[in-house]
Amino acid sequence: MLVENKEIRFEEDIETHLTKFGGWIKEKFRDSHFDPSKGIDLEKLITFIEKTQPKKWTRYQTIYREDSKEKLLKRLEEEVSTHGMLHVLRNGIKDRGVNLKVAQFKPVSGLNDTLQEKYEANIFTCTRQFAYSPNNNNTIDMVLSVNGIPLVALELKNQYTGQSVENAKVQFQKDRDPKELVFNFNRRFLVYFAVDHVDVYMTTRLSGKKTYFLPFNQGSNGPGIVGGKGNPANDDGYPTSYLWEQVLQRDNLMDIIQRFMNLEIKKEKQGTREITKQTLIFPRYHQLDVVRKLIADVKINKSGKNYLIQHSAGSGKSNSIAWLAYHLANVHDNDDQPIFTSTIIVTDRTVLDRQLQSTIMSFDHKVGQVEIIDDKKTSQDLKNAINDGRKIIITTLQKFPIIYQDIDEISGQNFAVIVDEAHTSQTGDSAKKLKTALADKEATLKEYQEIEEEIENRTPDEQDKLVQTLVSQGQHSNLSFFAFTATPKRETLNMFGTKQADETFKPFHIYSMRQAIEEGFILDVLKNYMTYKTSYRIAKEIEDNPELPKTEAVRAIARYQSFHPWVLRQKTEVMIEQFRSVTKSAIGGKAKAMVVTPSRLHAVRYMQEFKSYIEEKGYTDLDVLVAFSDSVEDDGEEYTESKMNVTKDGERIKESQLKEAFHAEDFNILIVAEKYQTGFDEPLLHTMFVDKRLKGVKAVQTLSRLNRTMFGKKDTFILDFVNSEEEIVDAFQPFYEETTLENDININLIYDAQSKLRKYNVYSQEDINQVMVLVRKAQTKQDERLLGRISSVFKPVINRYEELLNDTQYEFRVTMRSFIKWYNYISQLDRTFDMELLEESIFVSYLLSFIPKEQREKVSIEDKVKLEYYKLQENFSGEISLIAEDSESGRLTNPEEINTGIKPPDDRDSLEEIIHRINERFPDDFTDSDRVLFENLYRSFTNDPDQKLVNMVKNNDAQMFERSLFPDVFQEKIMTEYSHNQKAYEKLLGSDESYYRLVYSLLAKDLYKTLKTTV
Repeated sequence: MLVENKEIRFEEDIETHLTKFGGWIKEKFRDSHFDPSKGIDLEKLITFIEKTQPKKWTRYQTIYREDSKEKLLKRLEEEVSTHGMLHVLRNGIKDRGVNLKVAQFKPVSGLNDTLQEKYEANIFTCTRQFAYSPNNNNTIDMVLSVNGIPLVALELKNQYTGQSVENAKVQFQKDRDPKELVFNFNRRFLVYFAVDHVDVYMTTRLSGKKTYFLPFNQGSNGPGIVGGKGNPANDDGYPTSYLWEQVLQRDNLMDIIQRFMNLEIKKEKQGTREITKQTLIFPRYHQLDVVRKLIADVKINKSGKNYLIQHSAGSGKSNSIAWLAYHLANVHDNDDQPIFTSTIIVTDRTVLDRQLQSTIMSFDHKVGQVEIIDDKKTSQDLKNAINDGRKIIITTLQKFPIIYQDIDEISGQNFAVIVDEAHTSQTGDSAKKLKTALADKEATLKEYQEIEEEIENRTPDEQDKLVQTLVSQGQHSNLSFFAFTATPKRETLNMFGTKQADETFKPFHIYSMRQAIEEGFILDVLKNYMTYKTSYRIAKEIEDNPELPKTEAVRAIARYQSFHPWVLRQKTEVMIEQFRSVTKSAIGGKAKAMVVTPSRLHAVRYMQEFKSYIEEKGYTDLDVLVAFSDSVEDDGEEYTESKMNVTKDGERIKESQLKEAFHAEDFNILIVAEKYQTGFDEPLLHTMFVDKRLKGVKAVQTLSRLNRTMFGKKDTFILDFVNSEEEIVDAFQPFYEETTLENDININLIYDAQSKLRKYNVYSQEDINQVMVLVRKAQTKQDERLLGRISSVFKPVINRYEELLNDTQYEFRVTMRSFIKWYNYISQLDRTFDMELLEESIFVSYLLSFIPKEQREKVSIEDKVKLEYYKLQENFSGEISLIAEDSESGRLTNPEEINTGIKPPDDRDSLEEIIHRINERFPDDFTDSDRVLFENLYRSFTNDPDQKLVNMVKNNDAQMFERSLFPDVFQEKIMTEYSHNQKAYEKLLGSDESYYRLVYSLLAKDLYKTLKTTV
């Protein structure tokens, strides 16, 4: 007997589950009153209104009489046209003072019987072969409607008949005209699903061939766990049955419409026009899954548990956080009591702040329940918001330091704290103060009383503030942390991860980088990677051979090389020409690039070099911006972002306008220094040029700026001058799938560092006691002598420190810093209640501020060496591959000891030997074409400058000097040098005019700048 395998069987199976178990009513299309010309079954809508709002409907009929139906439809259309169907479903319509709901959502609490009855009065219908058009006989395989309004469309395909989800997608793209009423954006249907037996895709906007479908799959191993794309096998049915068994179950779908879906509105400039882009956001499966699993766990465990959510960059964390916040603010326990008093979202990203605000504010919350503590508000405003019981509070971690001192109105209340991109900064001192601000003081003081005898008979009154600090460490029964990150460090896993039976720590929920790439949510930034190898030779320029500190001298030579005009120019040429040949044509000619530099001064110099090169080449289709903080001084001139970033019209671009300016058409390249390397979402960013050492999390976060998808963006490109292929693999591999912490930290390690500190005999317990007595007084009342008295206590301690040998002083400083670092870390993970340890950490923190800073010997190298040879060559091009399903690659470990190792003192060596050691690192394969002639020519002009040349500089501006006066002098000098060393100058006098112009241009600019300071 053959298995029935036609498409109609697939339809029937889905319909059977939806109508038997999913809460939907089976309806044949011929039995409905759906009017294709109006896109609605008006009879059902009126039936719902009459049953749930009889008085309002009577009043409405009194106003419009026999025209009531037509007026209702007309007003519905007006509201939908203005606000969209999603808004109307949530808020209803208003006509002549009558408010009418078109749907009723399920109440948060089961205590409201009236709202529950109204919810049950919704008419949920499931219709197969839905004829949607008055103009043709085309049908949709299945439609789900609420109160006569079609909201979900499904096209179903069956592999057994030779069709797949791809055919369903094509059907939506080619056979469903977006001009049809029901397919108008946000006017009827809110979401479209393309479904076969193994895959699901969805979209919220039909745009013909441009329709963009997102995968709506669980992952190859199931939702929330490590894996790739697709769905796992299902022993009880189809691999895709989660769609109709879970997602489209009526309560779940209504919850999605009410508390997940969001209309995102963005304004963008296209040339001189400003356009508004609207996107209807339907949660991706991993977003829906994480929120529901977190809420389910909270209902079981209540408050006091920490959660780590490892979701890949570009996976929609901003929306996930907004949805989770809204659900946490409304979650109730089995007794229908709210579990959390407030949900506090802690973020340092203003972009996320704005997105969170708009998303959360679009839900049906009560006015005044969402509080935004932005830059214009203070920590006092945050304190007031917490004390006033605001349901959702959005703030930054920096706002908390003042609060932890005096919040005392929140005893017995519970708080959910959502942390965006949880890293070490979240587990340090500021996060500790955050915990103190929200900790249940009654519970923690009670715990303190149980160990009171163990802390040297000190009274609680005397040490109230210290006790609060102490007990704020570790977990609290009234605090739940929800930490989101794509790249969890070991500290993050230790603090927020879920401890397993084998003592490892794992994330609560995973949406891995691998799955995100395979599903097409993000691009694989390692797909097209190119590395360049730099080699150079330094020569001694002076007769003397001075002895210099080796470490400082090597650093100075490295800086000299990296800032050398010849080096900057060579890299600039590679980047710009690479941009023109590869990047410029990508994303329909709109692609942009970022240059990642190692310092703010590098950013300034690169900006100058880029501008100069573009001008020399006469490129009119390129322009560049720079991003760095504060100001940079170079050759006596101060540079800032706004001074260097100028529009074609000569107007300065403010820092707040930089992202918008870069997104617009006028600028293609952004040069950055420690800015925009994290949290910067620009889908047009296609290429990255890296001239900075990147390691671990920093590498992943920086390069992931490229991974955002958009229509027309097919790939990315990275050109790296510094990092090797192997180093990038080492950085990315731990975060490709699941990141796990192998072992718990040994809390007692902190005592090793404490013991080492005491052995130096710089301070004693009596010194600590004296300082702590004064510190406690400062917390109650500080007079004009108190600070001086604290300083006086440290005076003999500093004297003892200064009596130590230099090497021992260094050891002591390193040990102190290690002690503070590890105390701050360990105290977050375990509530040790060790008052002595706490007080010593406070004392050592003060002591560190009194100890003089280490003096490093400055080494000036520019007048002692020259760059003799320089070679820049490509040494890798291709895909950097990561290993899938490698459980070992994502394992992190906690240290088995606290490293207080001592760095040996910086030896001195001769300049000649230092240069020899540096040159040894590079192969001796330089040719005369690699010789840096710029150095010799520059020095031949500046060692004994001709008076004629000096007068040229003195009496003319830089442009006149370079264009009209200097060429003849330059040519004469070249011929002189050529007569001394023909081989070295053959390339300069050869057929390559661009090389000649390059040397000339660099020399003219530098020579003018140098001689100008001497005249």
